[in-house]
Amino acid sequence: FMHQGSCLCGAIRFEINAELHSPDACHCLQCRKHSGHYWASTDVSRTALTIQGEENITWYASSEKVRRGFCKTCGSSLFWDPIHKDKMAVAMGALDGPTGTQLGMHIFTSEKGDYYRIADDVTQHLR
Repeated sequence: FMHQGSCLCGAIRFEINAELHSPDACHCLQCRKHSGHYWASTDVSRTALTIQGEENITWYASSEKVRRGFCKTCGSSLFWDPIHKDKMAVAMGALDGPTGTQLGMHIFTSEKGDYYRIADDVTQHLR
């Protein structure tokens, strides 16, 4: 399995050498502010993720345990990194081509924006 992706301008490219897990859609306030809507991502083992152009990533510490990575040139939101874990979340929208996955769950739906409805049959979690 090899999946590739990039930011909008191409300054950051990445490869995932693993099958993708079902993505989550996070509706929490931080994810919505970081991405502009809700954040859809898949967890990837650090050992399966190769990043080219790391010098173009700006990391924002959104809490003591998590940092968020985005392109310093085009602003694309790419990574959600729980610093002390062996996995990192990668934005589904940054992946090229078919992913072979389907959304697994909606999380933090208690914080979702009032301007949209969650209208699919995917499992929802308030937190």
